[in-house]
Amino acid sequence: MLSIGLAAAWLAACAASAPVQEISDARQAIAAAEEADAEQFAPQTLSEAREFLLQAEALIREGSFNLARGDAVRARTWAISALQASQAAQQAAAP
Repeated sequence: MLSIGLAAAWLAACAASAPVQEISDARQAIAAAEEADAEQFAPQTLSEAREFLLQAEALIREGSFNLARGDAVRARTWAISALQASQAAQQAAAP
């Protein structure tokens, strides 16, 4: 019974922790998209990624870690889409 209580407490602590890894992943994905010239080839998609990251950072300051985690994951997803769109556009333009 004690182990169930400890497991529940551990899960609650994990859920309530700041989404440090998710924020880092989103920042790295945005940086990769920027390096691939997504600002030129996928500006709206990159903008969405940046906006979700800003929202995630604001939610962290408010202590809303679960909501922040979701926005950080969305930021990473949008950044990856921007990266892929930029790469595809550059590939299509190559001779």
